[in-house]
Amino acid sequence: FSKLFSSRSKNTGFTEKTPLLKVSSEENGLQCMALHNPDFTTDDDSWDNSSAEFEQRFQLGSEMTSLSRSASSEKYEILDSLHVKFNLSKMRCCLKFLKVSGLFIFVVVCSILFGIYPDQGVPWQMLAVSPLESFSMNLSDSRDSALLKLDIGGPFGAQGDDEQTEEHIVVQISQNDDTGARRRRQQQVVYNWSLPLSSRRNQQIITTRTFQIPNRSTIFINIQAFLQESGSVPLSMKHQYLHANIEAQVTIASIILVGVYMLIILEIVHRTLAAMLGSLAALAALAIVGERPSMVMVVEWIDYETLALLFGMMVLVAIFSETGFFDYCAVKAYRFSRGKVWAMITLLCLIAAILSAFLDNVTTMLLFTPVTIRLCEVLNLDPRHVLIAEVIFTNIGGAATAVGDPPNVIIVSKQELRKKGLDFAAFTGHMFVGICLVVLVSFPFLRLLYWNKKLYNKEPSEIVELKHEIYVWRLTAQRINPASREETAVKCLLLQKVLTLEMLLRKKLRTFHRQISQEDKNWETNIQELQKKHRITDKILLIKCLTVLGCVILMFFLNSFVPGIYLDLG
Repeated sequence: FSKLFSSRSKNTGFTEKTPLLKVSSEENGLQCMALHNPDFTTDDDSWDNSSAEFEQRFQLGSEMTSLSRSASSEKYEILDSLHVKFNLSKMRCCLKFLKVSGLFIFVVVCSILFGIYPDQGVPWQMLAVSPLESFSMNLSDSRDSALLKLDIGGPFGAQGDDEQTEEHIVVQISQNDDTGARRRRQQQVVYNWSLPLSSRRNQQIITTRTFQIPNRSTIFINIQAFLQESGSVPLSMKHQYLHANIEAQVTIASIILVGVYMLIILEIVHRTLAAMLGSLAALAALAIVGERPSMVMVVEWIDYETLALLFGMMVLVAIFSETGFFDYCAVKAYRFSRGKVWAMITLLCLIAAILSAFLDNVTTMLLFTPVTIRLCEVLNLDPRHVLIAEVIFTNIGGAATAVGDPPNVIIVSKQELRKKGLDFAAFTGHMFVGICLVVLVSFPFLRLLYWNKKLYNKEPSEIVELKHEIYVWRLTAQRINPASREETAVKCLLLQKVLTLEMLLRKKLRTFHRQISQEDKNWETNIQELQKKHRITDKILLIKCLTVLGCVILMFFLNSFVPGIYLDLG
């Protein structure tokens, strides 16, 4: 090493371009070659170039690092989203399995409860009472029953006939006075049930009443007749014990009703299946209470007249829809309104109300919905408000006649009400005045509730797209981390872009609000396009449908005014 340094000290002619290392020692066999690079100089330009190259390489490395980090983060986000979707699908499968299992268990339990209890088919007991001879019966098998249901059939009249005749039947329900002593207990009359008799002795009317049992002692039933003339009155009677009182029965019925509505509102099952589950639960509850009906009675509860009327009306509405009649009516309403929004809504509501008075209102509303949505798209309206208004007026129109709503059909098809004169014409005549008043009140109410600015869509398609673009640019600017001057500059440019788009959005909103109160200037062009698309497709079929509907409505009125026609509404 001493020779090395001595040789280096002898050569003192070093310059800026002298090699960094050039040592040769032949004596010791040591040879070090020079690391010479002619481009390596110590000028100012060379140092600047090298620093710029170093900065570029550093920036490139940082960009590659950020790209790798973003790629890894996107990869993790995709994996997380897939994991979340897998968990959601697994949860849906579990919920579906639990729902099916719960429904199966519910149906099995209700069927078992309905099957283990016997049918309460108590036979009728025939008897005859007179002023001189009464009927008495002792019931000692009440056990733990809370109620006694008594059915009596005979020539009974209405309750209002008591003033016209003094003939009546008195049913006394009595029990022993439960004093706890062994001495002879006295009978105490608990209930007095008076039934007026009709002058026509050949008719049979069944009357039912439920009595609450105060204690577990023997029940005595005494039936006596009070007649103006001597004679006897034929009667039929049967009794039945119930294990739950009135409050418990009302509570059970309320729970079943609330459960059915919860199934329908939450859409856990289809509403038809919800109604069937409710009916099955009601049958099981009746069996538990002690009033299990027979299958014959269950079938008799079905109102075939209402079902037949609804079936026929739905068939008529379905055939009407094949002709394009509903779309044609909606387009005509738009044409007569001449593009005015509120005039079109008024005409649509009136057409829906008139059609719902003679057709099924639910099916009519479903067929009116597509063309209503199309008209709202043409006028840039919010279809929800228009559809709600149409639903309101379909309900109003359906209440006007006996065939507009299923409850009306059930009311008119009741034989007791028909005997009192409540038929199709009478029902329509009584409801017409009320419907007119409701219509007069509903139109101003809707006009105040749905003002012009509330009917229009506040966000047209171009405004929605502009808002989405602003959201994307703002989200991109928020994801940039200003770690360098370049990233800060890019973020400032993106924020400036967002501000420019927001100014454009405000201008478009102001322009849109100025155009809200104006009428549709292109309504003639729109009506031509709508008439080409929505027109009567089958005129011959429409004529046939109108003829059949006219005959049906005519038969409804003839059934009310012509006594010789005995036809049900179904």
